[in-house]
Amino acid sequence: MNIEKQIPLLEEILSEWKSLIGLEYQGYRNHVYRMIHFCFILKDCNEEERKKIIIAGAFHDLGIWIEDTVDYIPPSIPPAIEYLHRKNLEAWSEEITLMIRDHHKVSKYKGAESSLVEIFRRADLVDFSLGLFNFGIEKANIEKLKMTFPNNGFHKNLAKRIGKWVIKHPLNPLPMFKW
Repeated sequence: MNIEKQIPLLEEILSEWKSLIGLEYQGYRNHVYRMIHFCFILKDCNEEERKKIIIAGAFHDLGIWIEDTVDYIPPSIPPAIEYLHRKNLEAWSEEITLMIRDHHKVSKYKGAESSLVEIFRRADLVDFSLGLFNFGIEKANIEKLKMTFPNNGFHKNLAKRIGKWVIKHPLNPLPMFKW
């Protein structure tokens, strides 16, 4: 496994959001790096697929900070689409939208653009579950990525946000999950 400690495209995108994310930036950055690497382990990607994964990865959870919410998937999509338009990559809009929209789908994704959408969903679940779900990724590789890109409170901060959300929305405790 080749660990890329600096991915220029990812750094460029995330730098625009660093001040908004604030103290939680390093945790989110590291989550995205782990997730992207899990994608690359699950699929031998060509350059275009890698770029799509990196872009979707950068934006997939940003709605947490954009709208200060646990219902973060809908507000994570518009900035990704805006970025694609700025970079003349509008043709990727549907696929990137699906990757972000369905990355917390509980069951396997079987719709349009299923290859990258499903890989992206699995990779996020590997990281979200701290490796409990691994989809065949060797435990040693999961541990190497966790050591290279430490959690820095990402899961703890997410758990705090979820806890506050559940108190206010007990009938909709996990709005980010799709069935």
